[in-house]
Amino acid sequence: MIVGLDMGGTHVDAAIIRDGEIVDTAKTPVDRSNLFESIWNTLEELLSGKDIARIKRINLSTTVCTNAIVENKTVPVGMVIESGPGLNPDFLKCGKANVFVSGYIDHRGREVQKINPDEMQEALKLFQRKGVQACAVISKFSVRNPLHEKEMASFFQKHFSPVTLGHTISGKLNFPRRVFTSYLNSGIHKTFNEFSESIKTALNDKGIKAPVYVLKADGGTIGLKAAERYPVNTILSGPAASLMGMCALIPTYEDAILLDIGGTTTDIAFLADGISLFEPLGIKIDNYPTLVRAIYSVSIGLGGDSSIRVENKDLVIGPQREGAPMAKGGPKPTPSDAMIVLGLMDFGDKQKAFEAMKQLGEEQGITPETVAKKVVDKMAFMIKEKVDKLVHDINSHPVYTVRELLYGKKLTPKSINMIGGPAKALTSALESLFKIPVKFPKNYDVANAVGAALSRVTTEVSLLADTERQTLAVPEMGIYKKISKSFDIEDAKQMASSLLKQNAHKLGSDETVDVEITEAESFNMVRGFFTSGKNIRVKAQIKPGLVALNRGVQSD
Repeated sequence: MIVGLDMGGTHVDAAIIRDGEIVDTAKTPVDRSNLFESIWNTLEELLSGKDIARIKRINLSTTVCTNAIVENKTVPVGMVIESGPGLNPDFLKCGKANVFVSGYIDHRGREVQKINPDEMQEALKLFQRKGVQACAVISKFSVRNPLHEKEMASFFQKHFSPVTLGHTISGKLNFPRRVFTSYLNSGIHKTFNEFSESIKTALNDKGIKAPVYVLKADGGTIGLKAAERYPVNTILSGPAASLMGMCALIPTYEDAILLDIGGTTTDIAFLADGISLFEPLGIKIDNYPTLVRAIYSVSIGLGGDSSIRVENKDLVIGPQREGAPMAKGGPKPTPSDAMIVLGLMDFGDKQKAFEAMKQLGEEQGITPETVAKKVVDKMAFMIKEKVDKLVHDINSHPVYTVRELLYGKKLTPKSINMIGGPAKALTSALESLFKIPVKFPKNYDVANAVGAALSRVTTEVSLLADTERQTLAVPEMGIYKKISKSFDIEDAKQMASSLLKQNAHKLGSDETVDVEITEAESFNMVRGFFTSGKNIRVKAQIKPGLVALNRGVQSD
């Protein structure tokens, strides 16, 4: 059995997959003040009467890090940035406090100017005054020589936790994105690790010993321990799970719009010829461009539980969620209340839902039923307006998919695939606006958990080689060995791929292992006027994909 858990902003969804079939699902409300209780309640419902010894693994997706960023609930982070000459560093400012230090490693990885210890002491004093809890240290060319980052980290690790080192985040030479990615990693570290502890406690209390994997933004997975160290890889984990769920439950080979309509947000993604679009540089979240590999996805503050108000006799839906629908005792009218009044959803107290629409209708001089229809139509219109803008933007640039760059491709959606609690209720309104078929699967309300469960186990390795010193390291696998001076980047790619394939059985992979190289860089090191060796960095991962699903259980 494989268990999928999706920790959303409104509900915890869960599913069990056995022999390619969905055998059980569960959905419980999230109490953000008590994540353990929320997870425990879901596991209790899902696993009641099940043989937990048969659980092979647990795949989970979560919005806890994404929510922490967009809701500005990250911990105070101190940034130590070594930007070098020729760059105005002001645009790199992020976090609670920023210190720009004067050391310098050049583009060849040579130390030009040493770190000034006095600057480290001054930074420490500033951070302590500002209430900094976590830290990040980033040197411009640290991917070619991490010496200064390691020296700075050894100083600040005595005072703050965590201290993120920029070169460990990515080997790509995009300094600004590495700065922002490092900042986010430190800022959400506490949030994710509290969530992780809740997961581990709940599983331990149930006696579950199965390994736990977390979905990444590219649809791959990462072990829980690795995610605890680099939680930035889990941002937009939720949208990745929803896409994987839709691809499994509603397969298509056409251009399509993918909608995951939750209680708090609507996530929008696209397929080009049945393949998901991809962010070629990395995702952007809350105005921070990052180096996090990701499926293309955009979230808007519009969901079934978004609060509704009247401004200048016009309905305004969201972006805030101020609690449950009034039908469930919440304080404000919501689209879910409207859907209940129209008979499109069936939960909670129908009379309270009616009172919610009556409240809005009185402000507009119309009946509760009329205002309820206006709410549903307005919600569909808001989605259509955003989708149209995104399609226009996508078609203004080269189209990248997870497999390739599609030259000259123009996205022309032929259908809408939709999941989430309000999915079925919005079908008619969306079909009327888009004029294309709208599809939703049988398990549309827990499809994220299904997507998480069906995501193949993946892992990645980073291979670092220095032919001048004739050393090679693969830290994730504890490999440190000697190499010849003739070792080159093609050798590095082959070795990284081979190591992943050799260890596939340890990762729970039952299928053919398909490896992709996600980063590859080689540059010459020069001593005097001569090349003394190469510095090589390759990152490889088992390509994300889906476990085969028995199609007989997914259609509606």
